[in-house]
Amino acid sequence: MLELLRQNGWNATSFQILEPGFQYLFIEDYAVVGYVDTGSAWVAAGAPIAPLDRVREVSEAFVAAARKAGRRASCFGTESRFEELTGWPALRIGDQPVWDPAQWLDVVASHKSLREQLRRARAKGVVVRAVDATELALGAPLRTQVDLLIERWLASRPIAPMGFLVQIDPFTFVEERHYFVAEREGKVVAFLGIIPIFARGGWFFEDFLRDPDAPNGTIEMLVDAGMRAAITTKIPFVTLGLVPLAGDVNQGLRAARRLGRSLYDFDGLRAFKAKFAPRAWDPVFLSRPPGSNAFVALFDTLRAFARGGLLRFGLETFLRGPAVIVRALAALLVLWTVLLALPSTGRFFPNDAWQYGWVAFDIVLGAALFQLARKWTLPLANVVATAVTLDAIVTLGQALLFDLPHRRNALDVAFLIVAVAAPSAAALMLWNARAARTSGR
Repeated sequence: MLELLRQNGWNATSFQILEPGFQYLFIEDYAVVGYVDTGSAWVAAGAPIAPLDRVREVSEAFVAAARKAGRRASCFGTESRFEELTGWPALRIGDQPVWDPAQWLDVVASHKSLREQLRRARAKGVVVRAVDATELALGAPLRTQVDLLIERWLASRPIAPMGFLVQIDPFTFVEERHYFVAEREGKVVAFLGIIPIFARGGWFFEDFLRDPDAPNGTIEMLVDAGMRAAITTKIPFVTLGLVPLAGDVNQGLRAARRLGRSLYDFDGLRAFKAKFAPRAWDPVFLSRPPGSNAFVALFDTLRAFARGGLLRFGLETFLRGPAVIVRALAALLVLWTVLLALPSTGRFFPNDAWQYGWVAFDIVLGAALFQLARKWTLPLANVVATAVTLDAIVTLGQALLFDLPHRRNALDVAFLIVAVAAPSAAALMLWNARAARTSGR
Protein backbone atom coordinates (compact mmCIF):
# COMPACT_ATOMS: atom_id res chain seq x y z
CA MET A 1 0.00 0.00 0.00
CA LEU A 2 2.68 2.49 1.00
CA GLU A 3 4.65 1.71 -2.14
CA LEU A 4 1.57 2.39 -4.30
CA LEU A 5 1.20 5.75 -2.58
CA ARG A 6 4.86 6.56 -3.14
CA GLN A 7 4.44 5.90 -6.86
CA ASN A 8 1.01 7.39 -7.55
CA GLY A 9 -0.25 9.31 -4.49
CA TRP A 10 -0.82 12.59 -6.29
CA ASN A 11 -3.99 13.92 -4.64
CA ALA A 12 -3.61 15.93 -1.44
CA THR A 13 -5.88 13.38 0.25
CA SER A 14 -3.95 10.32 -0.93
CA PHE A 15 -2.05 9.56 2.29
CA GLN A 16 -5.25 9.86 4.33
CA ILE A 17 -6.53 6.51 3.09
CA LEU A 18 -4.03 4.92 5.51
CA GLU A 19 -6.00 6.29 8.45
CA PRO A 20 -8.65 4.24 10.31
CA GLY A 21 -12.09 3.69 8.82
CA PHE A 22 -11.15 3.08 5.19
CA GLN A 23 -11.69 -0.01 3.10
CA TYR A 24 -9.69 -0.83 -0.01
CA LEU A 25 -10.24 -2.08 -3.53
CA PHE A 26 -6.98 -3.34 -4.98
CA ILE A 27 -6.65 -3.66 -8.74
CA GLU A 28 -4.01 -6.37 -9.17
CA ASP A 29 -0.72 -4.93 -7.93
CA TYR A 30 -0.78 -1.51 -9.58
CA ALA A 31 -3.70 0.43 -8.08
CA VAL A 32 -5.85 0.88 -5.01
CA VAL A 33 -8.95 2.89 -4.12
CA GLY A 34 -9.49 3.87 -0.49
CA TYR A 35 -13.16 4.36 0.31
CA VAL A 36 -15.76 4.49 3.07
CA ASP A 37 -18.80 2.21 2.88
CA THR A 38 -21.88 4.11 4.14
CA GLY A 39 -24.16 1.11 3.75
CA SER A 40 -25.60 2.33 0.46
CA ALA A 41 -22.55 3.84 -1.25
CA TRP A 42 -18.80 3.63 -1.56
CA VAL A 43 -17.31 7.11 -1.27
CA ALA A 44 -13.67 7.22 -2.31
CA ALA A 45 -11.16 9.61 -0.75
CA GLY A 46 -9.95 11.54 -3.76
CA ALA A 47 -8.95 9.89 -7.01
CA PRO A 48 -7.82 6.27 -7.28
CA ILE A 49 -4.16 5.63 -6.53
CA ALA A 50 -3.12 4.48 -9.98
CA PRO A 51 -0.73 5.23 -12.84
CA LEU A 52 -1.89 8.26 -14.79
CA ASP A 53 -2.78 6.29 -17.92
CA ARG A 54 -4.92 3.84 -15.91
CA VAL A 55 -6.92 6.21 -13.68
CA ARG A 56 -9.99 5.97 -15.91
CA GLU A 57 -9.81 2.18 -16.08
CA VAL A 58 -9.45 1.89 -12.29
CA SER A 59 -12.29 4.35 -11.70
CA GLU A 60 -14.60 2.24 -13.88
CA ALA A 61 -13.49 -0.90 -12.01
CA PHE A 62 -14.34 0.84 -8.73
CA VAL A 63 -17.85 1.66 -9.97
CA ALA A 64 -18.35 -1.90 -11.20
CA ALA A 65 -17.22 -3.39 -7.88
CA ALA A 66 -19.52 -1.03 -5.98
CA ARG A 67 -22.50 -2.01 -8.14
CA LYS A 68 -21.73 -5.69 -7.63
CA ALA A 69 -21.86 -5.02 -3.88
CA GLY A 70 -25.17 -3.18 -4.26
CA ARG A 71 -23.60 0.22 -3.68
CA ARG A 72 -23.43 3.53 -5.48
CA ALA A 73 -19.97 5.03 -6.10
CA SER A 74 -18.42 8.49 -6.07
CA CYS A 75 -15.08 10.16 -5.45
CA PHE A 76 -14.86 13.08 -3.02
CA GLY A 77 -11.91 15.47 -3.03
CA THR A 78 -10.76 15.03 -6.62
CA GLU A 79 -8.78 17.68 -8.43
CA SER A 80 -9.01 19.02 -11.98
CA ARG A 81 -6.90 16.38 -13.64
CA PHE A 82 -9.29 13.59 -12.56
CA GLU A 83 -12.13 15.14 -14.59
CA GLU A 84 -9.79 15.51 -17.53
CA LEU A 85 -8.71 11.86 -17.32
CA THR A 86 -12.13 10.28 -16.78
CA GLY A 87 -14.73 12.70 -18.18
CA TRP A 88 -16.83 12.16 -15.04
CA PRO A 89 -19.27 14.93 -14.05
CA ALA A 90 -17.82 17.00 -11.22
CA LEU A 91 -19.43 19.24 -8.62
CA ARG A 92 -17.08 21.90 -7.28
CA ILE A 93 -17.26 21.66 -3.50
CA GLY A 94 -14.54 24.12 -2.49
CA ASP A 95 -10.95 25.25 -2.98
CA GLN A 96 -7.62 24.36 -1.43
CA PRO A 97 -4.85 26.95 -1.03
CA VAL A 98 -1.38 26.00 -2.24
CA TRP A 99 2.07 27.47 -1.62
CA ASP A 100 5.55 27.30 -2.99
CA PRO A 101 7.52 27.30 0.30
CA ALA A 102 10.43 29.03 -1.43
CA GLN A 103 8.25 32.17 -1.44
CA TRP A 104 7.33 31.96 2.26
CA LEU A 105 9.95 34.34 3.63
CA ASP A 106 8.75 36.99 1.18
CA VAL A 107 5.17 36.41 2.36
CA VAL A 108 6.17 37.01 5.98
CA ALA A 109 8.21 40.08 5.07
CA SER A 110 5.34 41.65 3.12
CA HIS A 111 2.50 40.99 5.59
CA LYS A 112 2.69 43.14 8.69
CA SER A 113 -0.37 41.54 10.30
CA LEU A 114 1.20 38.08 10.05
CA ARG A 115 4.45 39.31 11.59
CA GLU A 116 2.45 40.90 14.40
CA GLN A 117 0.65 37.65 15.16
CA LEU A 118 3.98 35.83 15.31
CA ARG A 119 5.37 38.52 17.63
CA ARG A 120 2.36 38.30 19.96
CA ALA A 121 2.65 34.57 20.41
CA ARG A 122 6.38 34.77 21.08
CA ALA A 123 5.80 37.58 23.57
CA LYS A 124 3.34 35.32 25.42
CA GLY A 125 6.04 32.68 25.78
CA VAL A 126 4.96 30.32 23.00
CA VAL A 127 7.77 28.16 21.63
CA VAL A 128 7.39 25.89 18.58
CA ARG A 129 9.57 22.89 17.95
CA ALA A 130 9.70 19.91 15.62
CA VAL A 131 8.84 16.61 17.26
CA ASP A 132 10.43 13.25 16.56
CA ALA A 133 8.03 10.36 16.08
CA THR A 134 9.56 8.57 19.10
CA GLU A 135 8.25 11.34 21.36
CA LEU A 136 4.71 10.44 20.27
CA ALA A 137 4.89 6.75 21.09
CA LEU A 138 1.89 5.51 23.05
CA GLY A 139 2.40 6.29 26.73
CA ALA A 140 5.15 8.87 26.17
CA PRO A 141 4.65 12.11 28.14
CA LEU A 142 4.31 14.25 25.01
CA ARG A 143 1.83 11.79 23.46
CA THR A 144 -0.30 12.04 26.61
CA GLN A 145 -0.32 15.83 26.32
CA VAL A 146 -1.26 15.71 22.64
CA ASP A 147 -4.04 13.19 23.32
CA LEU A 148 -5.48 15.55 25.95
CA LEU A 149 -5.18 18.43 23.50
CA ILE A 150 -7.16 16.44 20.93
CA GLU A 151 -9.90 15.87 23.54
CA ARG A 152 -10.04 19.57 24.41
CA TRP A 153 -10.09 20.59 20.76
CA LEU A 154 -12.88 18.17 19.85
CA ALA A 155 -14.88 19.27 22.89
CA SER A 156 -14.65 22.91 21.81
CA ARG A 157 -16.20 22.19 18.39
CA PRO A 158 -19.91 22.98 17.94
CA ILE A 159 -20.52 19.79 15.93
CA ALA A 160 -19.98 16.16 16.80
CA PRO A 161 -16.69 14.50 15.75
CA MET A 162 -16.72 13.57 12.07
CA GLY A 163 -15.11 10.77 10.10
CA PHE A 164 -13.81 10.17 6.58
CA LEU A 165 -11.29 12.86 5.58
CA VAL A 166 -11.64 15.06 8.69
CA GLN A 167 -11.20 12.55 11.49
CA ILE A 168 -8.42 13.31 13.95
CA ASP A 169 -5.96 10.41 13.99
CA PRO A 170 -2.43 11.71 13.50
CA PHE A 171 -0.56 8.64 14.71
CA THR A 172 -0.75 6.14 11.84
CA PHE A 173 2.53 5.63 9.92
CA VAL A 174 4.25 8.17 12.18
CA GLU A 175 7.58 7.58 10.47
CA GLU A 176 6.17 9.14 7.28
CA ARG A 177 4.75 12.22 8.99
CA HIS A 178 6.15 15.45 10.39
CA TYR A 179 5.05 16.98 13.66
CA PHE A 180 5.34 20.34 15.38
CA VAL A 181 4.10 21.35 18.81
CA ALA A 182 3.62 24.79 20.31
CA GLU A 183 4.42 24.85 24.02
CA ARG A 184 3.95 27.43 26.72
CA GLU A 185 5.42 26.98 30.16
CA GLY A 186 5.96 23.30 29.42
CA LYS A 187 2.37 22.66 28.31
CA VAL A 188 1.37 21.76 24.74
CA VAL A 189 -1.07 24.43 23.55
CA ALA A 190 -1.18 23.57 19.84
CA PHE A 191 -0.15 20.85 17.42
CA LEU A 192 0.51 20.53 13.70
CA GLY A 193 0.55 17.20 11.90
CA ILE A 194 1.90 17.08 8.33
CA ILE A 195 1.40 14.24 5.87
CA PRO A 196 3.22 13.64 2.57
CA ILE A 197 1.85 13.99 -0.94
CA PHE A 198 4.33 11.54 -2.38
CA ALA A 199 3.83 11.86 -6.15
CA ARG A 200 4.18 15.66 -5.99
CA GLY A 201 6.92 15.70 -3.36
CA GLY A 202 4.59 17.87 -1.34
CA TRP A 203 3.27 18.30 2.18
CA PHE A 204 -0.29 18.61 3.42
CA PHE A 205 -0.62 20.46 6.72
CA GLU A 206 -3.43 18.17 7.82
CA ASP A 207 -4.08 18.58 11.55
CA PHE A 208 -4.16 21.94 13.30
CA LEU A 209 -5.18 21.54 16.93
CA ARG A 210 -5.30 24.53 19.25
CA ASP A 211 -6.12 24.69 22.94
CA PRO A 212 -8.94 27.20 23.55
CA ASP A 213 -6.58 29.05 25.92
CA ALA A 214 -3.64 29.25 23.51
CA PRO A 215 -2.44 32.83 22.86
CA ASN A 216 -3.28 34.56 19.60
CA GLY A 217 -0.70 33.84 16.94
CA THR A 218 0.01 30.27 18.08
CA ILE A 219 -1.30 28.63 14.90
CA GLU A 220 0.56 31.21 12.82
CA MET A 221 3.77 30.14 14.57
CA LEU A 222 3.08 26.50 13.63
CA VAL A 223 2.46 27.42 9.99
CA ASP A 224 5.67 29.45 9.94
CA ALA A 225 7.66 26.57 11.44
CA GLY A 226 6.17 24.10 8.96
CA MET A 227 6.91 26.34 5.98
CA ARG A 228 10.49 26.93 7.10
CA ALA A 229 10.99 23.19 7.49
CA ALA A 230 9.62 22.73 3.97
CA ILE A 231 12.18 25.23 2.70
CA THR A 232 15.00 23.38 4.44
CA THR A 233 13.79 20.04 3.08
CA LYS A 234 13.32 21.54 -0.40
CA ILE A 235 9.61 20.69 -0.54
CA PRO A 236 8.14 22.35 -3.68
CA PHE A 237 4.44 22.16 -2.83
CA VAL A 238 2.40 22.74 0.35
CA THR A 239 -1.33 22.84 0.93
CA LEU A 240 -3.43 23.49 4.02
CA GLY A 241 -6.26 21.41 2.59
CA LEU A 242 -9.80 21.97 1.42
CA VAL A 243 -11.88 24.97 2.41
CA PRO A 244 -15.37 23.49 1.87
CA LEU A 245 -17.96 25.57 0.00
CA ALA A 246 -15.35 28.21 -0.84
CA GLY A 247 -14.78 29.71 -4.25
CA ASP A 248 -17.04 29.41 -7.27
CA VAL A 249 -19.45 26.78 -5.95
CA ASN A 250 -23.02 26.58 -7.24
CA GLN A 251 -25.99 28.46 -5.84
CA GLY A 252 -27.22 25.57 -3.71
CA LEU A 253 -23.86 25.15 -1.99
CA ARG A 254 -23.60 28.91 -1.43
CA ALA A 255 -26.98 28.74 0.32
CA ALA A 256 -25.73 25.82 2.41
CA ARG A 257 -22.69 27.90 3.37
CA ARG A 258 -24.93 30.71 4.63
CA LEU A 259 -27.29 28.40 6.49
CA GLY A 260 -24.47 26.43 8.10
CA ARG A 261 -22.48 29.33 9.51
CA SER A 262 -23.58 28.69 13.08
CA LEU A 263 -22.21 25.16 12.89
CA TYR A 264 -19.14 25.73 10.75
CA ASP A 265 -17.47 29.02 9.91
CA PHE A 266 -16.70 28.42 6.22
CA ASP A 267 -15.90 32.09 5.54
CA GLY A 268 -13.71 32.30 8.63
CA LEU A 269 -11.72 29.24 7.56
CA ARG A 270 -11.12 30.72 4.13
CA ALA A 271 -10.09 34.06 5.64
CA PHE A 272 -7.70 32.30 8.02
CA LYS A 273 -5.95 30.38 5.23
CA ALA A 274 -6.00 33.38 2.89
CA LYS A 275 -3.99 35.51 5.31
CA PHE A 276 -0.98 33.27 4.63
CA ALA A 277 -1.07 34.53 1.02
CA PRO A 278 -1.26 31.28 -0.97
CA ARG A 279 0.19 31.16 -4.45
CA ALA A 280 -3.13 29.87 -5.82
CA TRP A 281 -6.49 28.35 -4.88
CA ASP A 282 -7.03 25.02 -6.63
CA PRO A 283 -10.63 23.83 -7.09
CA VAL A 284 -11.69 20.57 -5.44
CA PHE A 285 -14.58 18.42 -6.68
CA LEU A 286 -17.05 15.70 -5.88
CA SER A 287 -16.87 13.44 -8.94
CA ARG A 288 -19.45 10.83 -9.88
CA PRO A 289 -19.94 8.33 -12.71
CA PRO A 290 -21.86 9.48 -15.79
CA GLY A 291 -25.59 9.03 -15.41
CA SER A 292 -25.57 9.34 -11.62
CA ASN A 293 -27.23 12.12 -9.62
CA ALA A 294 -25.23 14.96 -8.06
CA PHE A 295 -27.62 15.38 -5.14
CA VAL A 296 -27.46 11.67 -4.30
CA ALA A 297 -23.65 11.73 -4.46
CA LEU A 298 -23.62 14.73 -2.13
CA PHE A 299 -25.94 12.92 0.29
CA ASP A 300 -23.64 9.86 0.21
CA THR A 301 -20.68 12.11 1.01
CA LEU A 302 -22.47 13.66 3.98
CA ARG A 303 -23.16 10.18 5.32
CA ALA A 304 -19.46 9.33 4.95
CA PHE A 305 -18.45 12.38 6.98
CA ALA A 306 -21.20 11.63 9.53
CA ARG A 307 -19.73 8.13 10.03
CA GLY A 308 -22.71 6.56 8.29
CA GLY A 309 -25.59 7.89 10.37
CA LEU A 310 -26.91 11.38 9.71
CA LEU A 311 -29.63 11.04 12.35
CA ARG A 312 -27.18 9.90 15.01
CA PHE A 313 -24.72 12.60 14.02
CA GLY A 314 -27.47 15.23 14.19
CA LEU A 315 -28.50 14.06 17.66
CA GLU A 316 -24.91 14.09 18.91
CA THR A 317 -24.48 17.60 17.53
CA PHE A 318 -27.76 18.71 19.11
CA LEU A 319 -26.65 17.45 22.51
CA ARG A 320 -23.40 19.42 22.24
CA GLY A 321 -25.44 22.61 22.32
CA PRO A 322 -23.96 24.58 19.43
CA ALA A 323 -24.93 28.19 18.95
CA VAL A 324 -27.58 27.41 16.35
CA ILE A 325 -29.40 25.06 18.73
CA VAL A 326 -29.15 27.40 21.70
CA ARG A 327 -30.42 30.22 19.51
CA ALA A 328 -33.31 28.03 18.36
CA LEU A 329 -34.19 27.25 21.98
CA ALA A 330 -34.16 30.96 22.77
CA ALA A 331 -36.43 31.73 19.81
CA LEU A 332 -38.87 28.98 20.82
CA LEU A 333 -38.85 30.30 24.37
CA VAL A 334 -39.88 33.73 23.08
CA LEU A 335 -42.93 32.18 21.39
CA TRP A 336 -43.71 30.13 24.50
CA THR A 337 -43.45 33.21 26.73
CA VAL A 338 -45.91 35.10 24.53
CA LEU A 339 -48.27 32.14 24.78
CA LEU A 340 -47.96 32.04 28.57
CA ALA A 341 -48.76 35.74 28.81
CA LEU A 342 -52.12 35.36 27.05
CA PRO A 343 -55.22 35.69 29.28
CA SER A 344 -56.56 32.40 27.88
CA THR A 345 -53.68 30.45 29.47
CA GLY A 346 -54.39 31.83 32.92
CA ARG A 347 -56.30 28.68 33.85
CA PHE A 348 -53.04 26.72 33.90
CA PHE A 349 -51.77 28.75 36.87
CA PRO A 350 -53.00 29.03 40.47
CA ASN A 351 -53.20 32.85 40.20
CA ASP A 352 -52.08 35.87 38.14
CA ALA A 353 -48.92 36.40 40.16
CA TRP A 354 -47.85 32.81 39.46
CA GLN A 355 -48.56 33.20 35.75
CA TYR A 356 -46.66 36.45 35.28
CA GLY A 357 -43.86 35.28 37.52
CA TRP A 358 -43.29 32.50 34.96
CA VAL A 359 -43.44 35.05 32.15
CA ALA A 360 -40.79 37.20 33.83
CA PHE A 361 -38.60 34.15 34.49
CA ASP A 362 -38.81 33.07 30.85
CA ILE A 363 -37.92 36.56 29.61
CA VAL A 364 -34.74 36.56 31.70
CA LEU A 365 -33.94 32.97 30.67
CA GLY A 366 -34.46 33.79 26.99
CA ALA A 367 -32.04 36.72 27.22
CA ALA A 368 -29.47 34.44 28.87
CA LEU A 369 -29.88 31.85 26.12
CA PHE A 370 -29.33 34.46 23.40
CA GLN A 371 -26.19 35.61 25.20
CA LEU A 372 -24.97 32.02 25.53
CA ALA A 373 -25.53 31.50 21.80
CA ARG A 374 -23.51 34.62 21.05
CA LYS A 375 -20.62 33.66 23.33
CA TRP A 376 -20.35 30.41 25.24
CA THR A 377 -18.88 30.84 28.74
CA LEU A 378 -18.79 28.19 31.44
CA PRO A 379 -20.22 30.35 34.28
CA LEU A 380 -23.18 31.44 32.16
CA ALA A 381 -23.70 27.87 30.91
CA ASN A 382 -23.82 26.68 34.53
CA VAL A 383 -26.40 29.32 35.47
CA VAL A 384 -28.60 28.67 32.43
CA ALA A 385 -28.44 24.88 32.70
CA THR A 386 -29.31 25.05 36.41
CA ALA A 387 -32.18 27.47 35.76
CA VAL A 388 -33.61 25.29 32.99
CA THR A 389 -33.33 22.20 35.20
CA LEU A 390 -35.22 23.96 38.01
CA ASP A 391 -37.75 25.09 35.41
CA ALA A 392 -38.31 21.47 34.40
CA ILE A 393 -38.67 20.29 38.01
CA VAL A 394 -41.05 23.06 39.09
CA THR A 395 -43.11 22.72 35.90
CA LEU A 396 -43.50 18.98 36.48
CA GLY A 397 -44.61 19.63 40.05
CA GLN A 398 -47.13 22.25 38.94
CA ALA A 399 -48.48 19.94 36.25
CA LEU A 400 -48.97 17.04 38.65
CA LEU A 401 -50.36 18.99 41.62
CA PHE A 402 -52.42 21.68 39.94
CA ASP A 403 -52.88 21.35 36.20
CA LEU A 404 -53.82 17.68 35.79
CA PRO A 405 -56.66 17.85 38.33
CA HIS A 406 -58.02 20.91 36.46
CA ARG A 407 -57.55 19.69 32.89
CA ARG A 408 -60.54 20.25 30.58
CA ASN A 409 -59.74 18.35 27.40
CA ALA A 410 -57.07 16.64 25.30
CA LEU A 411 -55.69 20.01 24.22
CA ASP A 412 -54.93 20.84 27.84
CA VAL A 413 -53.05 17.58 28.22
CA ALA A 414 -51.01 18.30 25.07
CA PHE A 415 -50.15 21.74 26.44
CA LEU A 416 -48.92 20.18 29.69
CA ILE A 417 -46.83 17.60 27.86
CA VAL A 418 -45.06 20.35 25.91
CA ALA A 419 -44.64 22.44 29.06
CA VAL A 420 -42.88 19.56 30.85
CA ALA A 421 -40.97 18.03 27.92
CA ALA A 422 -39.48 21.25 26.52
CA PRO A 423 -37.43 22.33 29.57
CA SER A 424 -36.47 18.70 30.28
CA ALA A 425 -35.02 18.29 26.78
CA ALA A 426 -33.35 21.71 26.96
CA ALA A 427 -31.76 20.85 30.31
CA LEU A 428 -30.40 17.57 28.92
CA MET A 429 -28.93 19.38 25.92
CA LEU A 430 -27.32 22.12 28.02
CA TRP A 431 -25.75 19.74 30.55
CA ASN A 432 -24.38 17.59 27.71
CA ALA A 433 -23.01 20.70 26.03
CA ARG A 434 -21.36 21.78 29.26
CA ALA A 435 -19.79 18.34 29.72
CA ALA A 436 -18.53 18.32 26.13
CA ARG A 437 -17.06 21.82 26.38
CA THR A 438 -15.23 21.11 29.66
CA SER A 439 -13.98 17.55 28.97
CA GLY A 440 -10.23 17.16 28.85
CA ARG A 441 -9.54 20.26 30.90
